[in-house]
Amino acid sequence: MKKKNKKSKLVSICIHITFLITCLLIIIPFVLTIGISISSEKDIYTYGYRIIPKNIDLSAYKLLFSAPEVIVNSYLVTILVVVIGAPLGLVMTAMIGYVISRKDYRYKKILTFFVVFTMLFSGGMVSYYMTMTKVLHVQNSLWALILPGLVSAYYIILMRGFMSDIPMEIIESSKIDGASEIKTFTKIILPLSKPALATIGLFMAFNYWNEWYNALLFMDGNKLVPLQLLLVRMLNSVDAMTSNPQVLQQMMMSGMDISTIPTLTLRMATAIVAVGPMLLVFPFFQKYFTKGITLGSVKG
Repeated sequence: MKKKNKKSKLVSICIHITFLITCLLIIIPFVLTIGISISSEKDIYTYGYRIIPKNIDLSAYKLLFSAPEVIVNSYLVTILVVVIGAPLGLVMTAMIGYVISRKDYRYKKILTFFVVFTMLFSGGMVSYYMTMTKVLHVQNSLWALILPGLVSAYYIILMRGFMSDIPMEIIESSKIDGASEIKTFTKIILPLSKPALATIGLFMAFNYWNEWYNALLFMDGNKLVPLQLLLVRMLNSVDAMTSNPQVLQQMMMSGMDISTIPTLTLRMATAIVAVGPMLLVFPFFQKYFTKGITLGSVKG
């Protein structure tokens, strides 16, 4: 018995050490990113990357927020896309996932085939662009950022896996009580699917928050530029400036120290600005996140 307890303790210690190392491997790069973002370019070239900066320098953040109204506008655009897109996509995903999870639905197999088919094959970039611009006419509007992420085959399969675990007897008993299909779905199925809804909703919110490629394709002006695309443009502008010999020569002739131009620190500051708000949201979904992803993956 004592030998068994010792073995159990040893296994428990190994597990704790493994998770501790994993946590450190996740946390240290993030802290290092913060440290680099508030370092000066000279210190980085002199001392290398440091978690605790030699000297605090906020030049990268000053450059990022040099035009605050532009950053605020991009934040608002991104938040609006997340607030509209994630709930709307979640409703559509839940409806499709519920339908193909019902064992008594006649067209379950063929509808599931269509969903899975889109995971394997796509129409290609040209047809995608033509559909968005010539058929839906959504270029230069928020819908160009929202529509592409509304439905994902992977999330539908994940949702179907979760909803398949709901006993059919519950649905049948609601029918006996006179509930319609819509009432059964909204009053019974959705409340029972909170973990899956929270998990997939969080995934969708992350996707919308990090999306910039569709904006690059469909946005011509600067009014509806999301945060991620704005940051990409700023990084590209600095890279283009620092990689142009003529520009560098002119800056040196004007007496400017080019080693003070934030490039490496700007990249890290950009990452912090981009992920900061989502880090604040994640803890509120954490209790649903683990349960939802586990159950969905097992059944999916």
